[in-house]
Amino acid sequence: MKLYEGGAYYINGEPIDESGADKVRAITGQVPDKEELRKNTIAYGILKEHNTSGDMSALQIKFDKLTSHDITFVGIIQTARASGLEKFPIPYVLTNCHNSLCAVGGTINEDDHMFGLSCAKRYGGIYVPPHQAVIHQFAREMLAEGGKMILGSDSHTRYGALGTMAMGEGGPELVKQLLGRTYDISLPGVVGIYLTGDMQPGVGPQDVAIALIAEVFDKGYVKNKVLEFIGPSVARLSADFRIGIDVMTTETTCLSSIWQTDSRIEEFYEIHGRKDAYKQLMPGDACYYDGFIEIDLSKIKPMIAMPFHPSNAYTIEEVNKNLKDILAQCEKNAKVSFGDDVDFDLSSKIRDGRLYVDQGIIAGCAGGGFENICAAADILKGSSIGADEFTLSVYPASMPVYMELVRNGSAAALMETGAIMKTAFCGPCFGAGDTPANNGFSIRHSTRNFPNREGSKIQNNQIASVALMDARSIAATAANKGYLTAATDIDAHFSNPKYYFDSKIYENRVFDSKGIADKSVEVRFGPNIKDWPKMSPLPENIMLKVVSEIHDPVTTTDELIPSGETSSYRSNPLGLAEFTLSRKDPEYVGRAKEIKKAQDAVEANTCPLEAVEELKPLMQVVNEKFPEDGKGNVGFGSTIYAVKPGDGSAREQAASCQKVLGGWANIANEYATKRYRSNLINWGMLPFIIPKGELPFKNLDYIYIHGIRQAVENKEDSITAYTIKDGSMKEFTLSLGDLTDDERQIILDGCLINYYRGN
Repeated sequence: MKLYEGGAYYINGEPIDESGADKVRAITGQVPDKEELRKNTIAYGILKEHNTSGDMSALQIKFDKLTSHDITFVGIIQTARASGLEKFPIPYVLTNCHNSLCAVGGTINEDDHMFGLSCAKRYGGIYVPPHQAVIHQFAREMLAEGGKMILGSDSHTRYGALGTMAMGEGGPELVKQLLGRTYDISLPGVVGIYLTGDMQPGVGPQDVAIALIAEVFDKGYVKNKVLEFIGPSVARLSADFRIGIDVMTTETTCLSSIWQTDSRIEEFYEIHGRKDAYKQLMPGDACYYDGFIEIDLSKIKPMIAMPFHPSNAYTIEEVNKNLKDILAQCEKNAKVSFGDDVDFDLSSKIRDGRLYVDQGIIAGCAGGGFENICAAADILKGSSIGADEFTLSVYPASMPVYMELVRNGSAAALMETGAIMKTAFCGPCFGAGDTPANNGFSIRHSTRNFPNREGSKIQNNQIASVALMDARSIAATAANKGYLTAATDIDAHFSNPKYYFDSKIYENRVFDSKGIADKSVEVRFGPNIKDWPKMSPLPENIMLKVVSEIHDPVTTTDELIPSGETSSYRSNPLGLAEFTLSRKDPEYVGRAKEIKKAQDAVEANTCPLEAVEELKPLMQVVNEKFPEDGKGNVGFGSTIYAVKPGDGSAREQAASCQKVLGGWANIANEYATKRYRSNLINWGMLPFIIPKGELPFKNLDYIYIHGIRQAVENKEDSITAYTIKDGSMKEFTLSLGDLTDDERQIILDGCLINYYRGN
C-alpha cells in the first residue's frame, strides 16, 4: 500500500504524483490547473448537484433520502416535532435493528418501535420491522441510487460502492433535513483509492478494509475527506465485495466514500428490481486528488485487528508467528484505558503455542452479506466447530439474504457444523448480543472492536475483547475448532453462487407510506419516551468545573455514553444521562450534577452561591477582576477534557447527555471526527481546542470565561480563559475553531431545539 505524500493527478486512468506537472502537460497539452481538475472527480460532481449555496467552497447540502434506526429515530423525530414538523419532506426510512430483541427494560423497546410505525404513518415515512434487515442492508437493497446522496443517523452510513454518496451524522443533522434546512460543510478534500491486482483466494473485503484502516488512521491522512475508489481492479470486485470494503471506511475517519461504477453494479440494481437506479460514475479523463493511495490487492493477506481498535492491525500470519509479543502488547495497551480496574489477560489464550478463540461472529452491515456467508459455508462445509468453548453465530444482514441462504443450502451447511443462524440484528456490533464470558476473546466480522462493544462491563470487573477479521478466516478458525487460522491456509472450493433477491418479504412486512402523510394517525408514546428538558441559552459569562480528565490517545463515543443495554434508554434523555462516562469515569455524573445545582438556581432566580458553597470564594476572586460579573450574568456548568474525543459512532447522545447534566463545553487537543464536534455544537456546547502540552488546569479545577457570549457573537477564535486556584486567576487561551454563522447561533441559543423555536 502506497500513500502519496501530497496529491496526485489522474490522467487517462494513470496516477501521476503532483510533482509530475510536466508529464501531465506533455500528455494533455495543457498546464495543469489543480482547482479545475478537482472538479472532474466523481465526488465533486455529486456534491455540486446537491449543493444549494451557489458557492462550492461553502456547501449547503440537501440530501435525497434519510435513514435511521430504533435507537436514533425517536430523539430525531421528537426534536423535529418540537420544531414544527408537519411531514417528512423526503423519503425517511425507520429501521429496527438495534433494540430488536426487546429484551431490556420491560416494554420500552417495542414502545419505541410502535412510536416509529405511528410516525411513519403520520408523517409519510417507511417503517422496517425488527429482524427484517439491518439499517444499511435495507438501504443498499431499497434506497441507494447512482449519483444520489443519503444521510443516516448511524456512523456506517456508506453506500459509495453503489454510486451513492452517504454520510453518517448525529440526529440533529437529520432534523435539519426534515425541517428543510441544509447540511453545511466546507468543500471536503477527495482522496483517490487506486486499486490494482487480483485478490488471493480466501482474502475478503474485511482484510482489505483493515489493511487500509491500519495504514491511514493514526496519520489522519483521510480525516473528514471523501474516499474515491478507482482503478483497474474495481471492475474485478463483485458488488458485495466492494460493499464490504466500503462500509468499513468509516473507521478511517473519512467523511464519505464513492466508487466508480460499472456493469456489476448495474447487475446489483437489476437483481433488486431497481435497474433504473443505476448510473455509471467515472472520474474525468484528467482530474486531481488531494491525496492518493495505491492498493495492490494481490498483496493483501488475511488480517486481524486486535483489541481495542480497528487500526490495531496485523496479518494473521504475523500474530501466529509472534503470538506472545503481540498479546503482551495488547495487554500493555489496555492498561492505558483500564489501569488496574480489571485483569485483562490474553496470554492465557495460548494453547500448545496457538491462539485459542472463544467465539466467532459474522454479523451486521459488514459481515452479514450474502457472499461473506456463502464463503464461510464453503470453508466449513463438512466440518464441525467442536463441542468446547468456541461458538459461532451468523447473522444475515436481511431476511431476503437469509431466505436465499436457505434456498441454496448455505444455511444448512453452516448449521450442520454447529453454527447458529440468527436474524438480522446489530447487537453483536454494539454490545447487546453474544457477550462472551469474562476474559473471553471473540473474533468478529463486524465494524468495531472498541472496549465494551462486546458487552462486558469494566465497572463490574468484567472484561472481554474483540478482534476484527473477515468471515472467511473466521470460518477457517471455526473449522479448526477455535484455533486462529487464516482462510488462505484452508484448501476450500468457493462455489460463488448467484444471488436472487425476493422482494415479497418486504412487500408483505414493510410499511411504506409512499410519501403520503396521514395526520389522523396519533403518534404512540410509551412511558420511557420523554421530551428534552429545557436548555438555557449561552450566558454572558461562564464558570466551568472540570469534572473529568481523560488522557487516552483517543476517546470513543462508546466511552462517552456506553452502548449495549443502555441503548434502550435513548428515548429518555434524563434516564440515559445517568450512564454518561459510566464505564470510563463513574464519578462524572455525580460531579456534573453537583455543579448543575448552581445553574438550576440561576434559572430559578435564587442564589447559585448558596446552592454550591465552594463557588463563594471563587466568585470573590472573579469579582476582583470583573466586579460586574455575578449579578445574574454568569452561568455555571461542567466541562470535560479529553485528548481526542469522539472516535466511532455518530450517536448524538455522547454530547446531549453531557448537556442534560449541565455540560457547557468540551476541551480537547483535537476532535476525532467532524460528527462528534457537530453534535457538541448542535447541543449548544462549546467545542474548545487547547494546544497539546501541559494543561493549565486539572480535574476538579474551575475555569472562568468572561464575555464568552460576546466572543461567540463577535466570531472570535481565541478565547481568554482563567483557571481559578489559590485565590488567583491564571490566564490561558482556548480556541473555538471554524464555526458557521448558524453554528454560532445554535451555541448562543443553547441548542438546536432552541434555535428552531427561535426561528
